Amino acid sequence: MQVDYIIVGLGLAGLAFTKELEDHGKSFLVFEDESQNSSIVAGGMYNPVILKRFTPVWNAVSQLEIALPFYKELEHKLNGKYDYSVDIYRIFKSIEEQNNWFVACDKPKLTNYMVPEIVQERYKGIIADFGYGKLQETGRIDTKKLLEDYTTYLNENDKIRNESFEYNALISEENIVKYKDVRASKVIFCEGFGLKKNPYFNYLPMQEAKGELLIIHAPNLKVDFLIKAAVFVMPIGNDLYKVGATFNWKDKTMNPSKEGKLELIEKLETCITCSYKIIDHIAGIRPTTKDRRPLVGIHPKHKNLAILNGLGTRGVMIAPTAAKELFNSLEKGTEIDSEISIDRFQ
Repeated sequence: MQVDYIIVGLGLAGLAFTKELEDHGKSFLVFEDESQNSSIVAGGMYNPVILKRFTPVWNAVSQLEIALPFYKELEHKLNGKYDYSVDIYRIFKSIEEQNNWFVACDKPKLTNYMVPEIVQERYKGIIADFGYGKLQETGRIDTKKLLEDYTTYLNENDKIRNESFEYNALISEENIVKYKDVRASKVIFCEGFGLKKNPYFNYLPMQEAKGELLIIHAPNLKVDFLIKAAVFVMPIGNDLYKVGATFNWKDKTMNPSKEGKLELIEKLETCITCSYKIIDHIAGIRPTTKDRRPLVGIHPKHKNLAILNGLGTRGVMIAPTAAKELFNSLEKGTEIDSEISIDRFQ
């Protein structure tokens, strides 16, 4: 079998790169063994504001200019609904936070998103003694449904093999790579936490942050916006809400933990008072880096091997941009942004 590219891993990174290949008429084959699930269990929000400090997310505006049309195109391509517009209501804890909100509203990069007023409306079941700050032009991507539909599409078109990639079967030559019965010009590794087992790129300083989420049924909450306080409470339809998320830098398992569940419950009950039922408890490992920038680039020795990884907590925003950066570097010889290039670790 002859293709232009082999893609290893089909999270958001792998999906974004395969779409870039399809947009440019390149052939490919994906290998996916479902060993990593960070994209599936992700919150999926796109939001250009860091709500702890009311500061801009790195390159958020330019990322959204690429990401929002990207997901719209996938909706048309797969005949699905993945992008849901959702406002964010940040609960204020003090007068000082209210004042900081108004200061941030005047910042050029934030003014289109932060509403310069305090929302004083009382919502049943929510503790918000100092009101809310409202963010607009934000939303969520249903990453689980998107990846399920895209996997089905690839299966129907014989562009995916649902099996683990065996590194010792890969032969990298000057102008070609050979993997079992497949010949390709390049291999792109998009493995998430699986990078740790990759003999070509495991020298990169990836950090793994386990995250846990709850799905709750709260029929009396009745809000259509995301509540951000000690945790986020995100409406996902039918009186269901996604609650998250924890950060655990020590536990490397993908199993939901009792400790994670208790932490989420304790934090949830500091911001809502209505009754709820836990429907599900899920966990995943976020691939991230110390500087919170992705890992994008070409292997220093094997020029036909490349990586697209480390998207962290804002993968839905940055994946399409990072995929374009890598594709243009491989196909057009352009330089990858130094802030995301793996060259920063050499």
